[in-house]
Amino acid sequence: MTAVTRIVLAILIANELVVGAWNQFWPESFYENFPTVSNDPPFSEHYARDFGGATLGIAAVLIAAFILPRAALVITAGIAYSVFAIPHFVFHAEHLEHASAADAAFLLIGNGGAALLGLFVIVLGVLRMGRDRAPLHDPPVDRSAGRRDRQRAGGGVRGTVP
Repeated sequence: MTAVTRIVLAILIANELVVGAWNQFWPESFYENFPTVSNDPPFSEHYARDFGGATLGIAAVLIAAFILPRAALVITAGIAYSVFAIPHFVFHAEHLEHASAADAAFLLIGNGGAALLGLFVIVLGVLRMGRDRAPLHDPPVDRSAGRRDRQRAGGGVRGTVP
């Protein structure tokens, strides 16, 4: 499950880093060259850089979850991404009037798929919750150790135990 989580996170990280850096550091180039962006309202450097910075912020949370794929962090990263991706998909789905058929397919499939990946990350995090909590509920016990000194047995309790 960790491999699947990391693969999905890596896909989202790559997307967010490319789009975020492109918008943050070369906003005019993004506006002029990214498919379908020219269908949107006129270029605004302010909005492009804000979007780039926010996208890079989402990438940072996704990277943290990739490095340490614990349930809480994976779920948080999935939610952070989905809070952006779902409304972004809905916006484009509702504004296809100036898009060619190819652009409309690109927008719907690309943004819809990305939004679904964000939701999938949340599901993977929820599934991981059980694995992350299992050691807390059923700690391994070395039955061969005496009851008086569990520290040497790895039980984590110092001193004598009644």
